[in-house]
Amino acid sequence: MNEKEVTRLSKFISLVLRHKPETIGLELDENGWADTAALIDKMNSNGMRITPQLLEQVVATNTKKRFSFNAGKTQIRANQGHSVDIDLQLTPAQPPSVLYHGTSETSVTAILETGLEKRSRQHVHLSSDIVTATTVGSRHGKPAILIVDAAGMYKDGFTFYLSDNDVWLTDEVPAKYLSVLK
Repeated sequence: MNEKEVTRLSKFISLVLRHKPETIGLELDENGWADTAALIDKMNSNGMRITPQLLEQVVATNTKKRFSFNAGKTQIRANQGHSVDIDLQLTPAQPPSVLYHGTSETSVTAILETGLEKRSRQHVHLSSDIVTATTVGSRHGKPAILIVDAAGMYKDGFTFYLSDNDVWLTDEVPAKYLSVLK
């Protein structure tokens, strides 16, 4: 399977497992898990040709590590980024002293006034490195990188989680903990 087709399938799986399982009539449990065989069956029934081997390829080669299988590969879920209400069973963790958030240059002024909000997602997503934040910010136009004083937030009682694919998550980042990387 070529890279373009793998990307197309990955984006569709992301839509189904993170935002709209009803698109193909799939059900997620309270922790976001879907039956792997049901996902394959429902994708095929809806014109998205996929095999168990191809699904494993999509999961293994996704550069953002968006998906995980359970130990027996009988269930699959997205690691974070959901707009549907699920409990990822995340454990609070102490973040590094500094985290980063990639956005577009056009959004910086507003974010510095209001802070980072989760909006329709379950959490604000933060990166532990500038390269990842730059990649994320590039999806929205010319990237800008915000520096998050995670140590200050943690000291002040904010809760952080580390997802299975190494994305730091929190409910919000007030403006006072933000600065712009020059």
